[in-house]
Amino acid sequence: MKPTPLIELEKLRVEFGGSAGRRVRAVRDVDLTIYEGETLGLVGESGCGKSTLGRATVRVTEPTGGTIRYRGADITTMRGTLFRSTRADLQMVFQDPFGSLNPRRKIADIVAEPLLRARGMSPSAARAVVDDLLDQVGLGREAGGRRPHEFSGGQRQRIGIARALAPSPKFVVADEPVSALDVSIQAQVVNLLSDLIRDRGLTMLFISHDLGVVRHIADRIAVMYLGEIIEVAPRDDFFAGPAHPYGEALLSSVPTLSATPSRERIELTGELPDPADPPAGCTFHTRCRYAVDKCRTEAPLLRTVADGRQVRCHLPLIPLEGPA
Repeated sequence: MKPTPLIELEKLRVEFGGSAGRRVRAVRDVDLTIYEGETLGLVGESGCGKSTLGRATVRVTEPTGGTIRYRGADITTMRGTLFRSTRADLQMVFQDPFGSLNPRRKIADIVAEPLLRARGMSPSAARAVVDDLLDQVGLGREAGGRRPHEFSGGQRQRIGIARALAPSPKFVVADEPVSALDVSIQAQVVNLLSDLIRDRGLTMLFISHDLGVVRHIADRIAVMYLGEIIEVAPRDDFFAGPAHPYGEALLSSVPTLSATPSRERIELTGELPDPADPPAGCTFHTRCRYAVDKCRTEAPLLRTVADGRQVRCHLPLIPLEGPA
């Protein structure tokens, strides 16, 4: 059965600040489809635009251009009551669990807010939902009477997850949800998210720079570099062999328990280029060991490779479906 698109991004752009000549193009004409029921892992270096893309997808950050469609409806400029009801279907778990929680409010009030504001529930009905959610995320309903500072980082992230799930969303953006946590707690939160995805049938955009975590939770992988999507692949295909040289370099840095690692460690030279002044041609050519003259002058398109995967590269590591 053909998968059903839930979120469709078309030429999505986000720019920030400065004069017209120095605007930071954080997200550059992104085309991306997220299918109902899947978890799409979005990976790349810090500063590549992952978080901005995630926030723009649910309009926490407003896009500068392009289109966002949810279940086929254009929500890019939707306003008023219609957007508030739609927005309840699109939720976000933030990277910093403490900074995203109001320190003055009790946990029950924080988690209940989207139920009261977006779903129009009565306070008594909302409280019953909150109690159940706090149980589901492993905190217990007694946590509702306490405030954020009384919890550990991992517990606060569970509160953020409960708040995001309160209005029964269809789509959740999880923005580096475990990066601020101790390694011992990360697995607990990832396992919690995996269980909730399965039990609630959620669709998720899971943003992380940690490929080990992404491999555990994602169905497909999208790789981002300097504001562009440069590769999209099913998880197992990506980990078996990326199609883009940047994906190859990312994967080579993942630690292995094998005494004889099967992959050569690829060290990228130089820093991520300035997003206000990206290189001409392929944006990765300044750090790519395979770059040729064409890469320095001509920007590659996002094209399909032989197994249905997509890659933005003149010299992909997997053959193209058709002529280059």
